[in-house]
Amino acid sequence: MAEITASAVKSLREKTGAGMVDCKNALVEANGDEAQAVEILRKKGMATADKKSGRVTAEGAVGSYIHMGGKVGVMVEINCESDFVARGEEFQQLVKDVAMHIAAVDPKYVNRTEVPADILDKEREILMEQLKNDPKNANKPVEVLGKIIEGRIGKYFEESVLLDQPFVKDPSKTVGDLVTEKISSIKENISVRRFTRYKMGEGIEKKVDDFASEVASMIA
Repeated sequence: MAEITASAVKSLREKTGAGMVDCKNALVEANGDEAQAVEILRKKGMATADKKSGRVTAEGAVGSYIHMGGKVGVMVEINCESDFVARGEEFQQLVKDVAMHIAAVDPKYVNRTEVPADILDKEREILMEQLKNDPKNANKPVEVLGKIIEGRIGKYFEESVLLDQPFVKDPSKTVGDLVTEKISSIKENISVRRFTRYKMGEGIEKKVDDFASEVASMIA
C-alpha cells in the first residue's frame, strides 16, 4: 500500500474542498492515486470545491484593514458568484481576515502563477550555488540537489505567495485552505483576485543626519 503523506492529503483537500479525514480515506482507498481519490470523493458528493472551481466569480467585495494606528493599510478584492453571498456575514468576514493577514505577513503575490519565471530561475540559481559550496553536498548528484532546491522553492512560495502562507489566525492551515473551506461552506466559487498593501513612508528616502560631521564642522 502506498504511503499517504500529509502533503498528499493537503493537495487533495485543496482540489476538492472535502474534509481532511475524507481525503485521507479516499487516498487510502485509491492506493495514493490522487485522480482516483478525486473520483471517489465526487461519487460520494464530497468534492464540493472541485465542482465549483470553474464557475465565474463576477461579484464579491473590496475590503480594507488598517493596522498599527495607520502605519499599515491593505485593500483586497475577493470575488464570489452572487451579490447575495458577497453581502453575507461569512463572506465579509473572509474578506476582513484575508486583509488582516496581508497586513501582518506582507505577501508579494496572490498565487504561484503570478511569480515571474525569471525570479524563480534566479532563486534556483542562487540555491544551486549555495548547495555546491557546501562541503556536505560534494558527492550528491545534480538530481538530488535539484530535489532539495525544489523543496526550498516550496518554502519561498510559503513566504511570498498569499494562498500558500500559513493563515495568521490559524497557522495549521494556509490562506488557500481557508478559501477552500469557505467554498465548501458557502456553496459558491470564491477567488482572491488582487490586493495592495501600503506601509507609511515606504519608498521615501529619509534624511539621515550625520551628527559626527555636523559637530566636526561646528568645531572647525
